[in-house]
Amino acid sequence: MEIKVLGPGCAKCKTTFSVIEKVLNENNIEAKLTKVDDIMEIMKYNIISTPAVAVDDTVMIKGHVPTEAEIKKLLGL
Repeated sequence: MEIKVLGPGCAKCKTTFSVIEKVLNENNIEAKLTKVDDIMEIMKYNIISTPAVAVDDTVMIKGHVPTEAEIKKLLGL
């Protein structure tokens, strides 16, 4: 599984990355977690508000910082 946090590196993007990282670590889930801050790369996902979260290149969350519960639900926990 590959999870990407899409955003320019703002505080909300960093918080989103931290929330996802925490959920992955607490649940022993192995996934490739990366930040995408290149605007040209972000534009490929056709989003207009960040932060956004893409799982296996499908945008699942956009425009807000997700809660831990939201990430758990997204990962099927």
